[in-house]
Amino acid sequence: MNDSAPVLAIENIHTFIGQFHILEGASVAVQQGGITVLLGRNGAGKTTTLKSVMGITPPSQGSIHFRGEPLAGKPSNVIAQMGIGYVPEHRAIFRELTVKENLQIAERKRGDLARRGDLIFDLFPDLKRLYGLPGGNLSGGQQQMLAMARALVPENHLLLIDEPSEGLAPVIIEQLMRAITRLTDHASVLLVEQNFRVASRLANDYVIVDEGQSVASGLIANLVNDDALIQRYLGVA
Repeated sequence: MNDSAPVLAIENIHTFIGQFHILEGASVAVQQGGITVLLGRNGAGKTTTLKSVMGITPPSQGSIHFRGEPLAGKPSNVIAQMGIGYVPEHRAIFRELTVKENLQIAERKRGDLARRGDLIFDLFPDLKRLYGLPGGNLSGGQQQMLAMARALVPENHLLLIDEPSEGLAPVIIEQLMRAITRLTDHASVLLVEQNFRVASRLANDYVIVDEGQSVASGLIANLVNDDALIQRYLGVA
């Protein structure tokens, strides 16, 4: 792969869910070692973009390339094995399983957790203390940490993280932001984040999705100063 090429290139994808045409021309590029944030109002198609990458809702048109390889036609498990970790909205941890068991079942190869444990517990030290507790006993913030840690068990080159700050207290959000920033030493990140303050502090690049289409993109540092664009598509003062 050319080092200057994006690790993920989404080009003009169209995705249907049932009869509903959710994405109508979405394009996103994620640079190696960077954080790109997908912004947009509720229902704009941000989560569907992540699911399209993972093959959960495969696009009917357009292309997605990961590290130069096309993803078209590949099932979700194969896409994951290529080195993409997915942290879905609402965490989706196994509440009856312990923290340890939640992490163990994320192994792609036997021994992944042992090899990656130092990294995981350095980023999320709470999880080491809670290792034997059921996931359902964790707080919302701790469950989000577990969901992110699970995506780190195998050695992934790209992480798709959907709404990590949703419903969390500011002090927990700060912890997660520090962890996500440090993740870029190990993987590139495509982030969906409704909290513009969080997004603007985390990301290098942005893409705004509106009614299923990519309508603006660029450096987040430039977007922060573009009040008209923010107000038009995000409704943020």
